[in-house]
Amino acid sequence: MKANSILNSYLIFSILYLLLPFIGLDTINWYLKPFLLPFLLVTVLISADFQGKKLLLSALLFSWIGDIILMFADKAEIYFILGLVSFLLSHILYIVLFSKQPKSAIKSNSVALYLGAILILGYFFGMVGLLFPKLGPLQIPVMVYAAVITTMLFVAYKGSLAWEKPAAYFILTGAIFFVLSDSILAINKFYHPIAQSGFWIMSTYILAQYLIVSGLLRLNQKK
Repeated sequence: MKANSILNSYLIFSILYLLLPFIGLDTINWYLKPFLLPFLLVTVLISADFQGKKLLLSALLFSWIGDIILMFADKAEIYFILGLVSFLLSHILYIVLFSKQPKSAIKSNSVALYLGAILILGYFFGMVGLLFPKLGPLQIPVMVYAAVITTMLFVAYKGSLAWEKPAAYFILTGAIFFVLSDSILAINKFYHPIAQSGFWIMSTYILAQYLIVSGLLRLNQKK
């Protein structure tokens, strides 16, 4: 019950955070950003133990560190790179975490698996083709990051075919929103400015983390 209350508080705080720039309070909004993910960290911390709990805490911790580092990305390129590394580690932890989750189905639908893999690979090569000429010296780091986040999405999709519902849908949708958030950030930074990019990047990111955490807790709740 306490965990659900903190999750709800995260959503309320997030809505406040997202609305502040629209009423001219960008400065306050900047200072509130480091307080977003601690809601999720505390939620997981007080939840009952489950397989992968430490991995989830670690993934959220690296995401939180990445959030803070990226607050200074406009100061120097090194902050963007360090933020990228932090989120890279977070995604690797999510890949390991998703692969360890309990399955309710012994066999996955192979047709759905192959179709999903084709769509996810299509996204990867589409983003590579779009961004690669614009990346300059960041070509290798960004491509590595794109490969890792694409793998994270695929592992979430593969797992969703075997995990219990509706938890599986939460996790998969969260992974999709995470990829969407990073895609908006990359397109805005390297390809073409997007109107209200900050709002779209953070709203999809906030929802992604909420859905992943909520889904994993549902998947591992004691029957």
